[in-house]
Amino acid sequence: MGDTSTYLGFDFSTQQLKAIAIDSKLTVICQYNVIYDKELSEFKTKGGVHKHPDRITVTSPCLMWVKALDIILQKMKNDNFDFSSVVSICGAGQQHGSVYWKKGAGEILNHLDAAQGTLASQLENCLALLNSPVWMDSSTTKQCLQLERAFNGPQNLANVTGSKAYERFTGCQIAKIFQNFPNIYQECERISLVSSFGASLFLGRYAAIDYCDGSGMNLMDIFMKRYSDCALQACAPNLKELLGDLVKPGTNLGCISSYMRDKYGFSSNCRVSAFTGDNPASLVGMRLKQGDLAISLGTSDTVFIWLDNPQPALEGHIFCNPISSESFMALLCFKNGSLTRESIKNELGIETWEKFEELMADTPPGNNGNIGIYFKEMEITPPKIGCYRYDCNGNEMQDFDLKTEVRALIEGQFMAKRMHAENLGYDIGKCNRIIATGGASSNKALLQVLSDIFNKPIYVQNISNSVSLGGAYMANFAINSELLEEWLLLRDSYRLAAEPNPATITAYSKLLESYRCLEAKIPSK
Repeated sequence: MGDTSTYLGFDFSTQQLKAIAIDSKLTVICQYNVIYDKELSEFKTKGGVHKHPDRITVTSPCLMWVKALDIILQKMKNDNFDFSSVVSICGAGQQHGSVYWKKGAGEILNHLDAAQGTLASQLENCLALLNSPVWMDSSTTKQCLQLERAFNGPQNLANVTGSKAYERFTGCQIAKIFQNFPNIYQECERISLVSSFGASLFLGRYAAIDYCDGSGMNLMDIFMKRYSDCALQACAPNLKELLGDLVKPGTNLGCISSYMRDKYGFSSNCRVSAFTGDNPASLVGMRLKQGDLAISLGTSDTVFIWLDNPQPALEGHIFCNPISSESFMALLCFKNGSLTRESIKNELGIETWEKFEELMADTPPGNNGNIGIYFKEMEITPPKIGCYRYDCNGNEMQDFDLKTEVRALIEGQFMAKRMHAENLGYDIGKCNRIIATGGASSNKALLQVLSDIFNKPIYVQNISNSVSLGGAYMANFAINSELLEEWLLLRDSYRLAAEPNPATITAYSKLLESYRCLEAKIPSK
């Protein structure tokens, strides 16, 4: 009889919780998800978050994530999933979200009892802050300036932590809570990231933060793999103790909790590994190799690449690499991704993506020189907000006709990705291919525009949930470390989805230069 071991990967993402099970050969066995807005409507989220009246504060209910885990595990149990076959669990969480455990919560977490109900019912009073700041929040400008001053400038901060101060990063979010809500901060026993929060629910005790997700806090020296004392002191007192340890990605944190064993039938030998951030997990799930450029088209759009000799800059981020401890990953995050695409589509009265594609096909590549820049939310790269339209002469327009607007939306988003990638020093000419993932990677029309603008072939995987898949891979490698080297040598499972049309090169070269000038004219926040 062959090896029947299975490995679970979880993704506590913005809009849903996802789970993937794989076997010892890294083959996907099954997938599950829980959509927060639909299946946990009592929390009244939209896109998995609450947007506050000031338009810059964005939070998510922590208990919603706990209830989602209860639901997804029950779905698996109802389908007779064999939890006893699971030998390892790993996963990821949306980067930059933070969870604030109340004093005494650790004791409750240590003594969860399957006979006493769900995780949510037992943990509902364990949070000092019910609604967590998440990656879409941009309300900490004051704290960012304070942190950069502590380092005598943003570049010095980037040289240590991999990024200048960003509003969504955990360090400044913690500083805001300490400054504005000191009673809440004093009530905290532990501060988790969404990733380590998820791991804690399986472990039955507070989980450590891994290097990769830790490098998205503006609190960690990414080269020394430890907290920066200067950053800690600039944000809040006793912060190192509240955050706990930093560990290597995939570190074995111990065996699964007795609660999980009793309620679902997990083996007592099932291990829980340190969870990571969604972006590093996606790198693993996509089997990204050195020289590939990856673009995730999800709630946010993300561009990232494997780096051996990083050069931190004021634009983008450098994170630790989840596969190679000697390497790094560069990342550009664009807040206005799929949610903005969906929002504009709906505002235009377009009922289906098929109709959207028909309208886009009715306009030429380059859109006759018309350019649209759509920042429905406060953007990260660049830090600007608003929707702007320009004709072929660079004159600002109030609106476009329907089909011009459709193409302007997609071309504007993809030109921004190329321009800002090149600003970070990426040599697009040396890139052999682009790997696309995320929900929108199934849209052929969008991928064709992406291919034409970058003038590179686009490859996709047959599975789009690269974050939860990356978590499952990491769960496997935590047990079978010898498989990692084999995995790196494996032929990947991509299929060609789009090839650049040579006839578009001239049009997009011109459009890219125009876009560069027009985006620079938009005032920063």
